[in-house]
Amino acid sequence: MELSYDPRYNIAYIRLREKTTEVETICISDELNVDISPDGKIYGIELLNANDQLEITKGKGLLFTDESTGKTVRLPI
Repeated sequence: MELSYDPRYNIAYIRLREKTTEVETICISDELNVDISPDGKIYGIELLNANDQLEITKGKGLLFTDESTGKTVRLPI
């Protein structure tokens, strides 16, 4: 999994797997698109207005929590 963020356009993309086939982009809402393959696998999720959706605060980055261990790491952006 890879999370990319473009602050110029305020867009984040969560890539769950490499695109090995053509995908269809499904518009879920004005701020959410999902890339899905013909066999139903989700390849990625695009978040528009990402800083609000991911609660990205300037200088604070993203908070990642491993629920299995309880460990939390702040990832700078």
